[in-house]
Amino acid sequence: MSLEQIYRMSSSQHQSKLTAAGLLVTLGIIYGDIGTSPLYVMKAIVGTKLITDDLIIGGVSCVFWTLTLLTTIKYVTLVLKADNKGEGGIFSLFALVRKSKIKWLFIPAIIGGSALLADGLITPSISVSSAVEGLRYFNPDIPTVPIVIGILFLLFFIQQFGTSYIGKFFGPLMLIWFSMLGILGVNMMVTNWDIFKALNPYYAYNLLVNYEYGFVLLGAVFLCTTGAEALYTDLGHCGRKNIRASWIFVKVCLVLNYFGQGAWLLNRSGSTLDGQNPFFSIMPAWFLFIGIIIATIAAIVASQALISASFTLVNEAVRLDFGPKLKIVFPSEIRGQIYVPTVNWVLCFGCIGVVLFFKESSGMEHAYGLSIILAMMMDTLLFSFFLYLKRSYFILIAVFFLVFFGIEGSFLLANLHKLVHGGWVTLLVTSFLLINMYGWTKARKIRSRLVEFIKLSDYLKILTELSNDTSIPKYATHLVYMSSATTRDEIESKIIYSILQKQPKRADIYWFIHVDVMDEPYTMAYRVNEIINDKVIQINFKLGFRIEPRINILFRQVVEDLVAKKEVDISSRYYSLSKNNVIGDFRFIVIEKYISNENVFSFYQRMVLGCYSFLKLFALNEGKAFGLDTSLVTIEKVPLVLNPVGKIDLKRLD
Repeated sequence: MSLEQIYRMSSSQHQSKLTAAGLLVTLGIIYGDIGTSPLYVMKAIVGTKLITDDLIIGGVSCVFWTLTLLTTIKYVTLVLKADNKGEGGIFSLFALVRKSKIKWLFIPAIIGGSALLADGLITPSISVSSAVEGLRYFNPDIPTVPIVIGILFLLFFIQQFGTSYIGKFFGPLMLIWFSMLGILGVNMMVTNWDIFKALNPYYAYNLLVNYEYGFVLLGAVFLCTTGAEALYTDLGHCGRKNIRASWIFVKVCLVLNYFGQGAWLLNRSGSTLDGQNPFFSIMPAWFLFIGIIIATIAAIVASQALISASFTLVNEAVRLDFGPKLKIVFPSEIRGQIYVPTVNWVLCFGCIGVVLFFKESSGMEHAYGLSIILAMMMDTLLFSFFLYLKRSYFILIAVFFLVFFGIEGSFLLANLHKLVHGGWVTLLVTSFLLINMYGWTKARKIRSRLVEFIKLSDYLKILTELSNDTSIPKYATHLVYMSSATTRDEIESKIIYSILQKQPKRADIYWFIHVDVMDEPYTMAYRVNEIINDKVIQINFKLGFRIEPRINILFRQVVEDLVAKKEVDISSRYYSLSKNNVIGDFRFIVIEKYISNENVFSFYQRMVLGCYSFLKLFALNEGKAFGLDTSLVTIEKVPLVLNPVGKIDLKRLD
């Protein structure tokens, strides 16, 4: 299968029509995080407080209406409409709205992206810990931390081999999981029909307004919808129709389980949890061990979904120039299957650190929620701009923004108390990622101002003469430069300097390649401008922001097309090789630009460029970043000068 076929392999098989296979895949990919929330939500709401009817009915009512308003109405009904050629997620949404040319819109995009990546440290940790802690029903003294760390390490270790085969089992496993949630919920809620009062939003209002710590409880309630953003992020994998149809089943199962836990708690009104987890407590004794195994598997699926989403987010951030170019591996030919080693192991040791720091899932609950609320709020902001660009009625835009930004703002305020109890962990990670993304973006703009472009037409005559000058040793038959010039008649001055002055580079054909990152996710196209016949050729690749720029492969395919159409002759120009139809050699020149010490910068500029320099330590060099074969690449470093030091008062001594 060719590279183009791999990338163009559309997910329309899941998007265009509703199928049983599509629904099963959707269950396995999307609902891991939100689907495992019953493991800890009710336990977090009750905590060490005395169980009362108002607390339980009000808490379950808050959960029901949060799932309805934020997940069902906001994401499933509304935000899923903002698809970018079938793809979703905050960076896809940003790619849609940045056409408005509003410069600051990248800020909510990188805030949301940073928050989602920070969430990657908590979701695997809390999901696996909550499931494994169920073993304490058999042995209260069992050490769960080593088991959790072992599962997490194994999960991250297998990422390098790809998850395409494991993924085939995710759908059926999650079908079993959600069916179990629904059955257990029904089995228990029939023991106390009062729990159905939770359908009335009055009880949620009553809890928040009249209960002593009612508003603060929103911090625990929010945990029920932390996976809602994943519905949008994974839109491209499953399609809108399958997500909307499967959500009906998922929500019913989740609500039934929450109501079942609520009924169990109502039956114990006047007491405390005393370390019990309502989720495991509603299981029949004979089923408990099986339930723990299923819960652990579901937690692993939830973790896998988050890890895969992190890889996708980082890949998109790199392609949108929000971060340094990292090594990206494609373990299989399935579109969307990528592996980012740096991100994988940072997440791995980060998750292990979280487990060692908090030790218990109850501690992780205090760190969970803050970052994902920020991501949701940024979704709300960007989607409002999307509606504006679609020329929707202003009153509708205002209602959407005020309602959902207000709800999410309330959740954020309610979660602020978590800062001193562990919430600072994810906020610190979010801030670190945000500062680096912002610094990289601003530094890139500073560097762009340093690049000088000149008219290519002014140098065509000398390039032709150089190519024909036999007094200069031939550098290569085909000399290929990676260029950042976006127009046909421009070229970087540094490229001309490299060809003519740094070392005169005689070649039979000069190729200039430029890569445009498009707002569409999977665009793959190119345009050829033959400026001088068989002497100077420009190629402009237009690649979607989810396409890895494997220039080595893409360029070869373009050249093969040009040869097939007899538009270019790539045979060697050496007599002995030419008569035997030997293809000429290709040499790539990649110019890496660095900030010269001759510049004088302000304090802000020095800080931004310092951040950029730090991130460059983890980045691939330009040759590897473009997917070029290193044996054919020469890296040339050139200084960039924007604010040169003025004339120095230097005196000559006799």
